[in-house]
Amino acid sequence: MTFVRMRRILGRNVMLILGLVLVLGMSLAALLAPVLAPYDPNELHLDDILLAPCAAYPMGTDRLGRDVLSRLLYGGQVSLWVGFVAVGISISIGAALGLVSGYFRGITDEIIMRGVDVMLCFPSFFLILAVVAFLEPSLTNIMVVIGLTSWMGIARLVRAETLSLRERDFVSAARLSGVATRRILLRHILPNALAPVTITAILGVGGAILTESGLSFLGLGVQPPQASWGNMLMEGKAVIEDAPWLSLFPGLAILLTVLGYNLLGESLRDMLDPRLGR
Repeated sequence: MTFVRMRRILGRNVMLILGLVLVLGMSLAALLAPVLAPYDPNELHLDDILLAPCAAYPMGTDRLGRDVLSRLLYGGQVSLWVGFVAVGISISIGAALGLVSGYFRGITDEIIMRGVDVMLCFPSFFLILAVVAFLEPSLTNIMVVIGLTSWMGIARLVRAETLSLRERDFVSAARLSGVATRRILLRHILPNALAPVTITAILGVGGAILTESGLSFLGLGVQPPQASWGNMLMEGKAVIEDAPWLSLFPGLAILLTVLGYNLLGESLRDMLDPRLGR
């Protein structure tokens, strides 16, 4: 019965299916890069510089004769790793602060929420740029900085859910039974607040990938020779008229990946939100 119901839901939601196909397809391609990539991503073919897509190089080569397809696949690993780790950091911080703020309220709530308001006063991308400018460009720094500057929305979301859940009968019963506050937060409130957090996390992965690509394009993210979609775009910019494939393929990879996560997140939100009547 569950399978039939799931099939009926998927059949009515084309956008959900499309999002799943894009996310799974791009993720599998990145995970299987060592198997699918025809060459080492940093291998130089100096006799095959700036070759257009052909049988030997399905997506052409760059200015150093490196295979674009191989670099695209390995660059996908970097982008997905950044997306998942950065979102994991932001969820950990946002969920913890949102739980504490919504459950204890009072002065604790005021301090945390005013801190959120201060953070929201700064445009996220420019805040990340300012922080990254003082750090050595590296993959680890990028993941940490993106995570530390993108938790505010999750904190407000979890706080709103906690304010509602703390008044429910099952939480009141646990409190009257002498259950420890930590256990109430982690076993009774947090699991019931995970649905909207999960959707926000899915949408956040696409945003983190886009942010990392922008930083790498500006030279502040993943550094060459390590491949990422952002620095591939940067390298293709100088020869875009002579070798447009250098910008086309990483640009399409970013577009399809971010689109997939956005479609998946929005479709799940529509399905799980009872106010939409679905």
